[in-house]
Amino acid sequence: MLLVAFAFAVMADPVSSVAYAIEAALRALHGDLNLLLPTMGLVVGLIALVIVNYHQLVARYPQGGGAAAAAGEAFGEAWAFIPIGALIVDFVLTIAISSAAGASAIIAYLPAAAPWRIPLALVLTAAVAGLTWFGHLGRAIFALMTLAFIGITVAVLVGGISAPVHPTGTITHSGGHWAPLAVALAFPVAMALATGVEAPSSAIAQLGQLDDAGRRRFGQVTLWLTLLLVGGITLGLTAEAVHLRIGIPAPDSTQIADLAQRAAPGGLYAVFQLVTAMLLLSAASSSFQAGPGLLKALARRHGEKSDAGILPAVWGTTNRHHTPYWGVLLFLGISGVVIAAAGGQDQRLVLFYAVSVFMSFLAGLIAMARFSARERHLGHLVVNVVGAVAVAFVLAVNLARGEPIASLAAALAIAAVLYQMWVKAGRPRGIRNAAAEAEAEETPATDRAAASG
Repeated sequence: MLLVAFAFAVMADPVSSVAYAIEAALRALHGDLNLLLPTMGLVVGLIALVIVNYHQLVARYPQGGGAAAAAGEAFGEAWAFIPIGALIVDFVLTIAISSAAGASAIIAYLPAAAPWRIPLALVLTAAVAGLTWFGHLGRAIFALMTLAFIGITVAVLVGGISAPVHPTGTITHSGGHWAPLAVALAFPVAMALATGVEAPSSAIAQLGQLDDAGRRRFGQVTLWLTLLLVGGITLGLTAEAVHLRIGIPAPDSTQIADLAQRAAPGGLYAVFQLVTAMLLLSAASSSFQAGPGLLKALARRHGEKSDAGILPAVWGTTNRHHTPYWGVLLFLGISGVVIAAAGGQDQRLVLFYAVSVFMSFLAGLIAMARFSARERHLGHLVVNVVGAVAVAFVLAVNLARGEPIASLAAALAIAAVLYQMWVKAGRPRGIRNAAAEAEAEETPATDRAAASG
């Protein structure tokens, strides 16, 4: 039972991204609802392709580590810093966009709060950080929020079957380009849905009560369960939005809120908005734990010949609740700046979101392709290469929009700084396992013992 809860908790991030990914795709299509379903179908298809590759990655690294472990083994320890830098940026953006989207969910229900969008998002961010300060919140909370969102979404989908069709928001009949091209250019924006695919490959490091075969099986099953649930919810909500003619929302609302209000008015709509906001904050909380945990892992000792980690020891300092509090404060400050710079608009942050995590995907897939070629697994090699090309296409399209280059630059800058610190520290071995160590240390020993019992 605890493992089931853990699996649903790991899915909090990708499930929560449904709240803004569909709207992001519609905006990229300039409001053309007729192209929305094929666009989101392509998104789910690409997620499936990435998961096929990560199925192999989890099989190779049952003790966790994800793309960082793969890149470090395939090309040398130094290359692990690229996915590590990308993950750090991804954690910041997850906190920022989840808090901003949580504020949007509240504002959609209480439009009078719209003038306070930025302060509201910042307060939510600080509240989540404050709760993280007092220790591990427990995967059970994330699992509960995920299950509640799935349940209430099913109710909305059922209600929408008989709901009256009244066009809402901005709807056009042109995606801005020839239809196939419009879909190809729009779907990368919605690839925020894929951001949680990396999570199971690293989170399995927490399952100390399982052997390698058990962690391998758990990680792979969780990956496919993620595809089933996220893909089903996404395509269901997309089809209902098209059916009910829910277009680009007004500034003080969201597309998913307009859809829920039409399909399930009254009390059910209020519950839907509350559960959506809570799920989004659960995703932010998860990154508030994973981000500082990664800094803590980088600050600890790596290898027998190193006296210290590559980061100053302060980033590994914890309070009595096992929380690396300086790391929490750092992520709070940076994510707050990001929220303020984006005006508290989650749809603006979506444009930056898929870049960093897709850098990590690309590093992992290229590493897996190298392994497949070295071991002469032709079938695996074809899957790895096709996956890497698709991921590179998503990266290229998103970077071509201009502003998302900032995500790439930030990830590479962090990777470069960490690399220099690593060299200065004497190139300690084991750095590619930092992501796995971060997850393993995220849960205090007492919690791990409880989980195993």
